[in-house]
Parts: sequence; structure tokens; C-alpha cells
Amino acid sequence: MSKNKKIILSALLLALLIILSRFLSIKTPIMKISFAFVPTMLCAIWLGPKYTVLINVLGDIIGATLFPTGPYFVGYTISTAVAGFIYGMILYKKDSNSYTDKQFLIRLTISTVLVAIISNMFLNTLWVSITGGKAFMVLFWTRLPKQLIMIPIHVIVVFALEKALRKPFNKYLRSEND
Repeated sequence: MSKNKKIILSALLLALLIILSRFLSIKTPIMKISFAFVPTMLCAIWLGPKYTVLINVLGDIIGATLFPTGPYFVGYTISTAVAGFIYGMILYKKDSNSYTDKQFLIRLTISTVLVAIISNMFLNTLWVSITGGKAFMVLFWTRLPKQLIMIPIHVIVVFALEKALRKPFNKYLRSEND
């Protein structure tokens, strides 16, 4: 894929990420439910870890600057960068035949579980604890059921979406015809 296509695709995924995370999400003081994982995971599959970390960090900074829901805290940016790196390292398909659907499903499950544990459960709970002044373990156990529910949802949604977008992506974006 040409560099121009990568930049354009990154910009579209970044815009989608900001819209899904800032406008189409349910927020409570201790957790947020949204479909912002979709552009992040598609970027990881199509563009790899560098672009995924970049759109996640830019999405967090731009979203917090233009559409704040509270004061900016760099910890959440670190969490989203870690999540983007994990997804990018595990899910990136260098070419259209990198791995089978079964291998993709296994990679998708592993990356989703790792992000749920490292970024969402540990890091984000730590940041909520620091910014909200609440006990870490109380928040951890409060946030655990949401993560357990969201893991299969993330896997099913991204697997179905990637499979549906695979042919158009390979036809229009993976080809070197500009």
C-alpha cells in the first residue's frame, strides 16, 4: 500500500475514532462504553503498530482538547498508546494471506484479552484511582464485569467487520494502483 493511501486511511480512522469515543459513547465516572475499539483494531490489522499508536495518541489528545469531558490526564494517553501497540503487534496483516481466519480469530482473542488486562483493567483503573481519589482495588472489582462482557463483543464485532471489509480493502487499498 502506498504511503498516501496509508495517510488517508489513518486520517479516516482517526476521525472515526474521535467520533465514536467522544460522541457515541456511554460515560460514567468510573468507566466508558463505546465502539472506539473498531477503528483502532482495523488500523492495527491494516496498517500495523506505528500507525495504530499514532492514531490512538492523536485521537486522545485531539478529543481531549476539542471535546473535553474533564481535565486532560496523560495517563489515559499512555493507556491508549499501549493498547494500540499491543493490537498492532499481534493483529497486523502484512499481506492479504498473512494468516487464516482461525489464526486471525486466535490473534484477535489474545490481543483483546491482553488489552483488557494491561490497558483497561490495570492502567485505566490506576488512572481513575489517581484522578478520582478512589481505592484501586474497589475500582478494579467494579470494572471487571464490564471487561469480561466486552471481550467477546470486541472479538465478534471486529472479526465480522474485518471479514466483511476484506475484499474491498484488498481490491482498492492493498493494490499498488494509485
